[in-house]
Amino acid sequence: MRTRPDVAWASLLVLVLVLTIPVLTGTAAGPVPEAPGARGCPAAQLKSLSPGELQAFKRAKDALEEWLLPKDRSCSSRLFPRTRDLRQLQVWERPVALEAEVALTLQVLGGVSNSSLGAVLDQPLGTLHHVHTELQACLSAQPGARPRPRGHLQHWLHRLREAQRQSRGCLEASVTFNLFRLLSRDLPCVASGDLCV
Repeated sequence: MRTRPDVAWASLLVLVLVLTIPVLTGTAAGPVPEAPGARGCPAAQLKSLSPGELQAFKRAKDALEEWLLPKDRSCSSRLFPRTRDLRQLQVWERPVALEAEVALTLQVLGGVSNSSLGAVLDQPLGTLHHVHTELQACLSAQPGARPRPRGHLQHWLHRLREAQRQSRGCLEASVTFNLFRLLSRDLPCVASGDLCV
């Protein structure tokens, strides 16, 4: 099937953004045992988004960046440092981290949707709500109690909780600039389970 030029352009843009979007740092306190039977979340919605969904997210990201541009903000730290990578986590930990990341993204963008950007955010927010529901179902379906978060996962979840103390503008900017990494790398990694290495 031949790829349309606008879809190819969007895919190229996503690749460029993925290489420049900030990710998390941290060192593990030690190996964390993998929860029995945890092999990612192989839901179809997590594996890839349709070209139409990607275009809707691109329009939303462009509109958000334009909306954020005139805001005066001084952000002291990055919520999503460049070296953050879900592959640093055990397979069972990845859906936990991603669920928290998607929940924060929904919370922040949900607040923005009450502005003039409501129409452009409707479809992306609907997609993110569906993804969040699938992640929650995946976590609920995993057998047995999950071990207590340690190492990278503990650091990552703590960082997301602490993000609530950031100024609204810094939080909106962090979530906006992380959006395509979440969609193009974090979601497929969680869906791939052991194959994401």
